[in-house]
Amino acid sequence: MVMLAWWELLMAVGCIFFLLYLRCRKYNTLPINWPVVGMLPSMLLNIHRVHDWTTQLVSQNRLHFPFQGPWFGCVDFLGTADPANVKYMLNTNFSNFPKGPEFKEIFDILGDGVFNSDMDQWKTQRRIGHALINHQKFLQFLIKTVRQKVEHGLLPVLDYYMDKQGPLDLQDVFKRFMFDTTCIFLAGVDPTCLAANMPKVPIAQALDDALQAIFYRHVIPKFVWKLQRIIGVGIEKKLTEAWRTLDDFIGQCVFEKREQLRRSEKVRQGDNEGIDLLTSYLSTEEEEMNGLNKSDKFLRDTMVNYLFAGRDTVSSALSWFFWLLSKNPSVQTKLIEELRVISPKKNQATQHDRPVVFDIKQLNGLVYLHGALCECLRLFPPVPFGHRAPAEQDILPSGHTMHPKSRILISVYAMGRMEEIWGKDCLQFKPERWISRDGGIKYEPPYKFMAFHAGPRICLGKEVAFTQMKMVVATLIYNYRFEPVEGHPVVPKNSVVLHMEHGLLVRIKRRLI
Repeated sequence: MVMLAWWELLMAVGCIFFLLYLRCRKYNTLPINWPVVGMLPSMLLNIHRVHDWTTQLVSQNRLHFPFQGPWFGCVDFLGTADPANVKYMLNTNFSNFPKGPEFKEIFDILGDGVFNSDMDQWKTQRRIGHALINHQKFLQFLIKTVRQKVEHGLLPVLDYYMDKQGPLDLQDVFKRFMFDTTCIFLAGVDPTCLAANMPKVPIAQALDDALQAIFYRHVIPKFVWKLQRIIGVGIEKKLTEAWRTLDDFIGQCVFEKREQLRRSEKVRQGDNEGIDLLTSYLSTEEEEMNGLNKSDKFLRDTMVNYLFAGRDTVSSALSWFFWLLSKNPSVQTKLIEELRVISPKKNQATQHDRPVVFDIKQLNGLVYLHGALCECLRLFPPVPFGHRAPAEQDILPSGHTMHPKSRILISVYAMGRMEEIWGKDCLQFKPERWISRDGGIKYEPPYKFMAFHAGPRICLGKEVAFTQMKMVVATLIYNYRFEPVEGHPVVPKNSVVLHMEHGLLVRIKRRLI
């Protein structure tokens, strides 16, 4: 009888949860804050669509939503998509909203690199990184690297699958392309991940595993993932293995680069074709490093930070861009018309062995292309969320009082989908949104358009990213047609970078201009 009573109780509780779940689904209501478990049940029910769920919550609650997690779980946060709050935290009162120890703990694989560091250490790293990334020798090397990888890596792979007439995962292609180019301009090493046989590269898989583990650290109680890490199970085991793979790869790159520089004064000075970032760091004089020693640990952390930023953000943006084009053929037509104006007088596109590859100087003058890329980044920001915690008690412009250790989650994904910010057509893909009345690029403040962050920590590689995206997009849409495989699901992946869960399967055909 006692057992029967327990079963009845469990069934009753289960029925209540199920009915409440149906009610929430039917009426689109906000999550219920349960005793002990808080709003965690609602999050778990929506974890497969967490970005759209967050968008729904902040939309229903005037751009803000306080999430209550399990008791003692340390996952409470204020969700916000309010540009006023973003500007206040990331610029106006920047010093009171550092990354902080909790951020560094979650992103521990990044070490003491520029994304994790604060205060003087961050300022020094950012100053040095800014100088090196914007140096003429690096920019030369970047443009040369991207063009060569497009011509000798990307185009041959596309031609191979076009001839096979089989489906190709375009997202996988972009991830491989970006991994190769990032490794080249970081360390001068080409892992040749992009090839027709699509070789399995452990370091690339390690990056994917690390990003997924970091995402789940945001949504499950801290003690859970810490326990997983201690006993070595689940997603934390994958993160540990990924960490080891990354350390081995970068450690080898640093060792070989040091040996190379010791042997060759020519490499130390760089040649006329530019210089990679690792060489630049190792060649920088000690006084310019402002106290940062060029130890293996410093170089490891720096390279890991740039590797994550370089490979994943741009490959994510390119994948979503081509998916949006497949849904908006009129945009693609306008892009091709714009490219025709700057294409070579001799139409090389009809020659199967000589596709047109555009020069970045030409592409930088194309307004519609730039607007289309910005519009894609608005709807599908590569880094869909970020978080902050105040060092001292503070009041946000929205009126919310935040105490030390309070967490604020900035939903960049939701910000791009708010009527209050972008108008009633916020869900439409409209490159015209970015074109001013005089035909130039329309400026939108970074606190509204958060794809490259905002304030003093705004992305160092913004122009690098646009250079890569423009060269790839222009070359591909001018020379090829991409037809998505019918019925293939395209949904965001649970990760700190907005990749597609199942990739982007397409069939490729030659475009006859």
